[in-house]
Amino acid sequence: MPELPDIVVYQEALASRTVGAVLRGTRVASPFVVRSADPPLASVAGARVQGVERMGKRLVLALEGERFLVLHLMVAGRLQWKPLGAPVPGRVGLMAFDFEARGTLLFVEASGKKRASLHLVAGRAGLAAFDRGGLEVLQADLPAFEERLTRERHTLKRSLTDPTLFSGIGNAYSDEILHAARLSPVRMSDALTQDEVRALYGATRATLTLWTERLRAEAERKGWPEKVTAFRPEMAVHGKYREPCPVCGAPVQRIVHAENETNYCAGCQNGGRLLADRSLSRLLRKDWPRSLAELDERPAAKTR
Repeated sequence: MPELPDIVVYQEALASRTVGAVLRGTRVASPFVVRSADPPLASVAGARVQGVERMGKRLVLALEGERFLVLHLMVAGRLQWKPLGAPVPGRVGLMAFDFEARGTLLFVEASGKKRASLHLVAGRAGLAAFDRGGLEVLQADLPAFEERLTRERHTLKRSLTDPTLFSGIGNAYSDEILHAARLSPVRMSDALTQDEVRALYGATRATLTLWTERLRAEAERKGWPEKVTAFRPEMAVHGKYREPCPVCGAPVQRIVHAENETNYCAGCQNGGRLLADRSLSRLLRKDWPRSLAELDERPAAKTR
C-alpha cells in the first residue's frame, strides 16, 4: 500500500500538472471503483482544479465549487500520467481523468481484489468524513507524538500503522522506523522509557523525511512517480527476510499474521532473541488486524 512518502510525491506530481487545469471529464472502465453517487461524477466535467491535497493515505483533488475527488489507492492502486486521451488499460485500468490541454491521469489497480476507490464529495464537511484523525508526525512535536503513542495500548507495529493514531504510515515504513529506533515491533506502546519514545519519534520523522526525499528525487529523474512499491533495495529490513541486517549483519527475521508480514532484526531490535510466531498468536489475534484494509476501516480515534 502506498504510504506517506509515496502519496506526498504523487501529490506533488499531480499538483504540478493539474492545478489550474480544467477537468474535461472522466472515463470509468470499472464501475465498482466509484463509491459515491451524489453528487454524480458527471457533474465535475468542466470544473477547474484548485489544489491537490493529501489526507492520510488518500489523495484529494479539490475542484472549484467545493467539490472533492477522493482517491484511495489501497494496496495495489497506482496512478499514471499519459498524453491527453490515452486509453484506459484493459486488464488493470479503473478509470481516466482527462485534463484540458494537460494530459490524462490513469487510475489502475494490479489486483483482482479491487479495493481501490474514488469518492466525489461536496463541501469541506463532506470531505472531513474521510479524515481518519491520525497525527501528522512531520508536523508534530514530541509531546503530541507521545500522547498519540500512549493513547491506546497496542504493539508498536499496530500503533504506528493505525491511521486513527498516526497518519500515512503502513507496513513498510513501520518496519523501517522500528529498525531505525532499535525497538521490537511487539513492544507495547505504553511500556517505553522516555529515551525510547524520543528515539521512536526521531526515527519516525527521519525515516519518512529520508524516503520522501529519495522518492521525490527519483520522480524528478523519471518525470513521474513510476515505481511505487513497498519493496526497495535500499530498505534495511522490510522485505529482506533472511538477508543480512545492514547494521549488525544478522539475518532479518519475520512475523507472519494473516495478510501482514513484519520484518525485523533480532540483533538490533530484540537483544538477539527471535520472536516466535506461535508464541505470539494470541497477542496477534487480539492486537493486529487480519489485513491492512481492515485496519484502514477502523473508526477515527476520539480525543480525550
